Amino acid sequence: MYSATTHEIRVTVTPEFSPEKSTPTKQHFFWHYTIEITNLGMPAVQLLTRHWRITDAHGRNSIVDGEGVVGEKPVLRAGESFTYTSGVPLATPSGFMRGEYGMCQVDGDQRFKVEIPAFSLDTPDDQPVVN
Repeated sequence: MYSATTHEIRVTVTPEFSPEKSTPTKQHFFWHYTIEITNLGMPAVQLLTRHWRITDAHGRNSIVDGEGVVGEKPVLRAGESFTYTSGVPLATPSGFMRGEYGMCQVDGDQRFKVEIPAFSLDTPDDQPVVN
């Protein structure tokens, strides 16, 4: 489990290798990751955007930008959490991801970024490494 807190928003990530969606002989490896976003502050906030940087074991990077997460732009009031699961394929048996969410306060126009901690994507036979 990986965790980071920015602007009183805690983001916790739990990655899991998915052998049933992977075909190592064809250099296709797949992971699910579950993310919990918790508002530790007082003002209600809304997640607007996501930005991912995905790096495989050969150092190749992919950038993914988009609105919301899993088709939603959740609003989190004080103490509330939002949890979702998504997935990512790689052509190598390991890699890592990191990113940020673009958020705003619901009662106001203040926008800010929240760190998604770097997390390792490793097959069960590999040792976890986050660079």
